[in-house]
Amino acid sequence: MNYSIESQKMPRYLILLWVLLAGPALLAQVDQELVPLWADGPPSCAPAHETVIEPLNGGRGRKVASVGTPLIDVYLPVNYRHTGTGVVICPGGGYSVQAWDWEGTEMARWFNTQGVAAFVLRYRLPRETEPPCKDQVALADAQRALRLVRSRAEEWGLDPARVGIMGFSAGGHLASTAGTHFDAGDPAAGDPVEQESCRPDFMILMYPVISMDTTIAHMGSRRNLIGDSPSPEQVRTFSNERMVTAETPPTLLIHADDDGGVVPENSVRFYLALRQAGVPAALHIYEKGGHGFAFGEGKGSVEAWRETALAWMRGLGLLTRPE
Repeated sequence: MNYSIESQKMPRYLILLWVLLAGPALLAQVDQELVPLWADGPPSCAPAHETVIEPLNGGRGRKVASVGTPLIDVYLPVNYRHTGTGVVICPGGGYSVQAWDWEGTEMARWFNTQGVAAFVLRYRLPRETEPPCKDQVALADAQRALRLVRSRAEEWGLDPARVGIMGFSAGGHLASTAGTHFDAGDPAAGDPVEQESCRPDFMILMYPVISMDTTIAHMGSRRNLIGDSPSPEQVRTFSNERMVTAETPPTLLIHADDDGGVVPENSVRFYLALRQAGVPAALHIYEKGGHGFAFGEGKGSVEAWRETALAWMRGLGLLTRPE
């Protein structure tokens, strides 16, 4: 979304009136850009698909039902609000679809009002991918997104040490996978993007799928990611509570106690693993909210999660504006 004013043809008082009427939309965001993760397509054995975007059930924006070109949708705050912090957002949808607006673009716009740049990730869907790529494509896209954002940090006004990741439901699994499966980049790579680290500097996980343990797993996400008959190694690798180390980034977990889709034991186990590894972490479980509450509007105390998240980010110095 681009705003422009022909200042030579419009009186100043009309410009001021236009700015006031534009309100939060103008102040939140000055640019939007779709950036493919790879200029020539992803280096993967996954078959090509056409991108399909459809209405999300319940009138809550759009969903991505099929992904052709993985990309990031770039939302930048206005300069005077910019904190230098960026976050890659992974919408949920059971690794089958993506709640593009409900858990993606709407979150990006809100982050912009807080001075945080946001990058909504359109990742390839394991559901429409066969082995051996099935369990790899989404993670490859998340890792590439983090590298890409860092590679363009100067252009987008970012501190490359303040690039985090956020995920919802299965997107929370993807985010937590990126936070437990990363590398420092390849200095010898011919592609400058691949020279960058793919470790997120912080994680915000919203009612996340974490484990492939069938006693608590979200079985639809599990099936779409690792199939009906996964190997023990696949189960272990993608049970992210088992992959936490001291290098896992600081993490905020938000869940509802009455979540019947992804039980809160997912967040609890991840929090305990972080705690055992000595990783700074916070866990907030609200009594009610169900699953997929997004902003939580009208759902009681869970609606306060944004203030909780901002306080947590502030504590890490992520909302301090650069001097």
